[in-house]
Amino acid sequence: MATTRDSNPPKVDLRVRRTQAALRRTLIQLAEERDLSQISVADVAERAEVSRSAFYSHYRDVHELAEAACTAMVDDLIESLPALACETADEAPDPIQALAAFFANLAEYAGLYRSLLGPQGSARVIDHVRRRITATIHFAACASPVAAPEVPHDVPAAFTAGALIGVASDWLQRGCPRTPNEMAASTWPLLAALHHLDGTPVDDAANPRGDRPVPQSL
Repeated sequence: MATTRDSNPPKVDLRVRRTQAALRRTLIQLAEERDLSQISVADVAERAEVSRSAFYSHYRDVHELAEAACTAMVDDLIESLPALACETADEAPDPIQALAAFFANLAEYAGLYRSLLGPQGSARVIDHVRRRITATIHFAACASPVAAPEVPHDVPAAFTAGALIGVASDWLQRGCPRTPNEMAASTWPLLAALHHLDGTPVDDAANPRGDRPVPQSL
């Protein structure tokens, strides 16, 4: 009896995981066919061959499912970003190759990312991606654990995250007209300049006019 009781929870948990995995796979498939705004709970449930009540027992809506579906992919996506910390850049892999892997990951799931990051996409997913990129860049630059509880206000990291999302979204919406390698070659010099990885002294970059103060607003 004890053995039977101990084995029941894993069986229930396995069914839950299978249902959630089926729902995530279904959403990825549907996102290749239409915009996220045009995908309903009924669409997902019907394609996954589950009831709507089963859907709602796992996710509140399609947007929450989208966030769950892309979490693992977003982690892989962000792990491919090049090192942007000055003290680690020399030891890191070739940054252009790493950035090319970032764009290649986007291209592999172009339909999903186009749907999620586009004008009719999910604000929650975009915010999730932005926060993950910001945290990754901040903690890499500070040589701190990525698992730290909170990211302080880091303007360069937030700027980089917003820029990468903007460039990626524009590229996806245009149908990926350039290859991942071409995108990496075009994007890396901008990131390197922002994070002073191009040899520009930090003081000169912060105040390019010498002793003349840089205007705080336009």
